[in-house]
Amino acid sequence: MTSIDHSGGQTPVDHRDQETLRAHVARELARSRQRSTLLTDAVDEDDLVRQHSRLMSPLVWDYAHIANQEELWLVRDVGGREPVRSDIDEIYDAFKHPRSNRPQLPLLGPSETRRYVGEVRDKVLDVLDRSTFEGSRLVDNAFAFGMIVQHEQQHDETMLATHQLRSGPPVLHAPPPPRAEGLALPAEVLVPGGGFVMGTSTEPWALDNERPHHEVWVDAFLIDTTPVTCGAYLEFVGAGGYTDPRWWTEAGWAHRQAAELVAPAFWDRVGGVWLRTRFGVVEPIPEDEPVVHVSFHEAQAYATWAGRRLPTEAEWEKAARFDPATGRSLRYPWGDEDPTPERANLGQRHLRPAPVGAYPAGASPTGVHQLIGDVWEWTSSDFHGYPGFTAFPYKEYSEVFFGADYKVLRGGSFGSDQAAVRATFRNWDYPIRRQIFAGFRCARDVRPGEFD
Repeated sequence: MTSIDHSGGQTPVDHRDQETLRAHVARELARSRQRSTLLTDAVDEDDLVRQHSRLMSPLVWDYAHIANQEELWLVRDVGGREPVRSDIDEIYDAFKHPRSNRPQLPLLGPSETRRYVGEVRDKVLDVLDRSTFEGSRLVDNAFAFGMIVQHEQQHDETMLATHQLRSGPPVLHAPPPPRAEGLALPAEVLVPGGGFVMGTSTEPWALDNERPHHEVWVDAFLIDTTPVTCGAYLEFVGAGGYTDPRWWTEAGWAHRQAAELVAPAFWDRVGGVWLRTRFGVVEPIPEDEPVVHVSFHEAQAYATWAGRRLPTEAEWEKAARFDPATGRSLRYPWGDEDPTPERANLGQRHLRPAPVGAYPAGASPTGVHQLIGDVWEWTSSDFHGYPGFTAFPYKEYSEVFFGADYKVLRGGSFGSDQAAVRATFRNWDYPIRRQIFAGFRCARDVRPGEFD
């Protein structure tokens, strides 16, 4: 029997000297801003201020909100500087104005937003030059800077989802992802039963809902080696999966009927052939890619139809982190090193999920592939705090969302950035959401005597 390592994974960023850490923060801030600029400069001013869906904010709101949070936390709080624009705090407070109402607010226009974004960043870089990264939990290991980097990257993914919802010709372009190159994978693998360390207490930029690390017992189970593909999901659609209430929960079936769902979002049947629209490009359904833009209800219905189930959050994390040979919980499926292009499809590098099996270097010790990147994966778990949870630095980041209204998603998508996703990172959303880059994989219990 292997022993359990309670370290929660290695922390390469944690032991840097101040100048190295300062340079790392500066690079991450610049990288995030480059992406925000790309997403906002790609469209004209009409598209920036337009609400492309009531589910989303105008792009110009997201961009100014990014800067406003940066001002609140880094300029005013960490830096102790005078406000740049305290008069707009309420306008860009995400908790005071639902997305559907934001176009009616007196938003900064595109030019004024860009000036504000630039002015705040200049002040932040000055604060960074003077920071010592010690003295309080907020600044230790540059936590506040890391929180803001992650916040910007999360909103960049939100803006990318807005791009998917906009109409018109393509404005974003990227090369295709790598192919699987004939890699033959088993359909499922066994994850052994036993305890493992879930969450982290040592990752410097981990957010409050990832903390603290704690031991969790998980019975042995089997899990798909890859996310469910479009081809497999097409079989569910073709078998009448959307017209048979046997596969759906009561809540799922009621939503399917009310929303008139017949397939994943952005799929259309034209002349007997299923097509999808992806960032303005209409194309045949790629059967070897993970299915994306499905709700929790759809994922759960497919799993039931297939005689399987969705994994719990603890099962997902054990499959992603636990190394049976050492008993350790790793930072990522492949180990403790940061993601690379050979290991995971992240950062809108390809603007689509990669074919299943395309990242063998990113597999977990138990042989599970593509757990990081490609598609967020629905789990069966509600969103709750871990034992010993403490809200930090504010309750509105996580705690106000705890409860049965939200389901947990794991692993990140092709639109997630490596700074804002790791094997302990937890996302959550309503089970009806489909505009997010979400897919799933299935699991099942071990049958009696199956591995005796």
